[in-house]
Amino acid sequence: MWRSDWSKTGCVDTPAPAIYELSAIPEFGAFMLSAPWLATAPRGTGRRVLVLPGFTAGDVSTAPLRLALRALGHKPSPWGLGLNVGPDDETVRQLLRLLERLVQQNGGPIDIVGWSLGGIMARLLALHHPDRVRQVISLGSPIRIEDPQANVSEAVQRLAQLSGLQRNRRGHDLTEVPVPSTVIFSRQDGVVAAASCIQPVGPTAENIEVRGAHIGLGHNPSVIWAVADRLAQRDGEWQPFEPPSLLSWCYPSLDGVVVPGARVAGA
Repeated sequence: MWRSDWSKTGCVDTPAPAIYELSAIPEFGAFMLSAPWLATAPRGTGRRVLVLPGFTAGDVSTAPLRLALRALGHKPSPWGLGLNVGPDDETVRQLLRLLERLVQQNGGPIDIVGWSLGGIMARLLALHHPDRVRQVISLGSPIRIEDPQANVSEAVQRLAQLSGLQRNRRGHDLTEVPVPSTVIFSRQDGVVAAASCIQPVGPTAENIEVRGAHIGLGHNPSVIWAVADRLAQRDGEWQPFEPPSLLSWCYPSLDGVVVPGARVAGA
């Protein structure tokens, strides 16, 4: 069983079986039915939010998330660069121009939400341009890869290379960034190992566990609620995520397993 395969961090160091990804289908149905519930999530104040898609995905994949955030008072922006196949030089140039334009439109730093590889890129932007990024939220992003053969599924074993993070190295580590950051991950993720997504917890860094498939994270209602809650925070008033008591079952704990340096919402 994959649940018994624990890494030193207290979480699985290989992805869940690929069949778990089939749950993304009912999760989309749940998204369609949850509109009245999601409408009660914390509301934004019209801030710009850049939403970055995952590996080999484009803006269509993030449309449900952006639709929900717009309905909650945010101004989500697609990245508009086609399919995300990694940060080549031209993609980086266009992404930096987009970041600068959104910062100007927002009148200050923006929030960035990144899914999978998009989360890696979001954290890179925060690392190198902390003055332009208010906070980052990553969804199922392998921010710490020691061995791509173990940490990601066969379909995305090239992700570490595509992310442009290493030269003559097998892995990368983006677990710490100089802005408030939220990691959202699932132990049912059949693409990326949960252990590779977790960051050390600090005064403005947290991990939130949800239930669901990797390819469903962009329309998973519990993910959208958590993202909306994080984006609704006021400048300088960041606090760890605390789900409403009636929703606590949506955010499982690590079942008593201690993760060094990590606090998981719902624990």
